[in-house]
Amino acid sequence: MQAEIGIIGGTGLDDPKLFNNIKEVTIDTPYGKPSDVISIGELGDKLVAFLPRHGKKHTIRPTDIPVQANIYAFKQLGVKRILAPSTVGSLREEYAPGDIVFVDQFIDRTTRREQSFYTQAEGKVCHIGIAEPMCSELRKVAINITKELGIKTHETGTYVCIEGPRFSTKAESKMYRSWGADIVGMTLVPECVLAREAELCYTSISTVTDYDVWKDHPVCIDDIVTVMRANIANVKKIIAETVKAIPTQQSCNCKNALNGAFA
Repeated sequence: MQAEIGIIGGTGLDDPKLFNNIKEVTIDTPYGKPSDVISIGELGDKLVAFLPRHGKKHTIRPTDIPVQANIYAFKQLGVKRILAPSTVGSLREEYAPGDIVFVDQFIDRTTRREQSFYTQAEGKVCHIGIAEPMCSELRKVAINITKELGIKTHETGTYVCIEGPRFSTKAESKMYRSWGADIVGMTLVPECVLAREAELCYTSISTVTDYDVWKDHPVCIDDIVTVMRANIANVKKIIAETVKAIPTQQSCNCKNALNGAFA
């Protein structure tokens, strides 16, 4: 089976009511198996592939997500654009729990993750351009849809990607704030980097669940889950309407990202 659009999501987003005529596909890649089986279904007039980032039972730690396999599997299926919802903590008072953030930059604090398909085994090095890590076209479509739906939206944001699975210390959280970062999460990198190497359009849909630990009330899983469940309905609406609004032809340059990337 083939799909035009890929969704890498989490708990609650593999709702069969979001897609029609769903079929599950098991794929092997040169980088191992993806996080789970991939569900392909119809959404409007488009075929969409869904993959749970942490596995259906949420058993995969952020560092252990097989990102190379996930992105490669989507490429094999014919996916050209990826929508990537995730939960994040806020580093700014104005980025409140329940808000949607369309990040345009990231700061990478991970240390243990492979960020390229072109490892020593491939015999060449890829210097992928990542100055603007999100697809400008796909991001604009998603922003416009979210605003039309009346959901509180932040059109820009700098995402600090930490290793996880632990949360930040207060000192770390305050440091990220001093850097000018807006939100903190554990999964954006290397997902968006590998999507760029695969010449796929990618945009993150970040849903704020908490104020991290720089505020007096410390972050905890119970609070995150409560807000996350409340956000799921909004994220589903954003995805459904964004998929319908994505133009057939690409006007961005993501499909040519490898031009000039090799020494």
